Amino acid sequence: MGHDRKSIVVIGGGSGSSAALRGLKSYDVDLTAIVTMFDSGGSTGILREEFGYPPLGDIRQCLVALSPEDDGQVSVLNNALDFRFDSDSSLNGHSVGNLVLAALTSAYNGIQDAIDELSRMMQLRGQVVPVTLDEGHLCARLIDGTTIRTESAIDLRGNNGPGISEVFLDADVKANPRALDALERADTILLGPGDLYTSVIPNLLVEEISDVIRHAKVPIIYACNLMTKLGETAGYGASAFASEVVRYIGGRKIDHLLVNNGEFSPEVLGVYAAEDASPVVLDNGNIGKYAHKITVSDLTSIDGLTVRHDSVRLAEIVMAAIEQPTTNP
Repeated sequence: MGHDRKSIVVIGGGSGSSAALRGLKSYDVDLTAIVTMFDSGGSTGILREEFGYPPLGDIRQCLVALSPEDDGQVSVLNNALDFRFDSDSSLNGHSVGNLVLAALTSAYNGIQDAIDELSRMMQLRGQVVPVTLDEGHLCARLIDGTTIRTESAIDLRGNNGPGISEVFLDADVKANPRALDALERADTILLGPGDLYTSVIPNLLVEEISDVIRHAKVPIIYACNLMTKLGETAGYGASAFASEVVRYIGGRKIDHLLVNNGEFSPEVLGVYAAEDASPVVLDNGNIGKYAHKITVSDLTSIDGLTVRHDSVRLAEIVMAAIEQPTTNP
């Protein structure tokens, strides 16, 4: 049986990767979530600044997404891990899961061992792997040549001025060997969903990671964003997202590009428009240069007024893509 189970690697950050993992964990596959380690906002940022912990928030979200929902005891633990204290309390908006991971990181001398311990307790269906165990910050160079440092500064700058010309890390970080190992064994690699410049691409800035992906003989799938994001991807169509991903993996074409064509209600569009965000559309900007196959489908799941990828639909498409031969030599 060992060889028959397909191995899937999902690369990204918190909520986007979580949607993919929730759907994929119901299949009999080996799942690995490779998670960006350059986040610097919120609870994660405080733990990073004050105590020198690595970024924990995206890891927590992926752990919760991969744990079984049908086990009473585990779900009690998950609800606790997802609990967030009030931001104006002395607990500063920390999530319990971040604090537990912080404690375990100290107790077990490192984030990977901490994750492994917590994974056992949560009976994880898969593994969560930091992209690097080294310290580094995400930086962006804007079109006018200015540089912004740290992920939260990029994430929160809103419509302050010019667009992003490139993102880079301020340190030369090594890939986590476990991440490389998972990529080398993968039957397919899913990039995204998640914010382009702050969740997906940061993983690709770790040189060994983008090298392995560039040379991969298995299908590379990229789940394009549902909405643009102010200050990061304003005005981007699907071809702009795809071309940036291809640029940061060093020119290898994506095998499957997933683009949403589900409609949004006027209420939802209104909420996003207030943030200057609008649906990402399949434009005709020579998208064939960046992807061999484009799957256009309703990928949306609306949670109140928040737009997310539909985890069931996403998983179906990924599972179907594995069965197809890869188009790259």
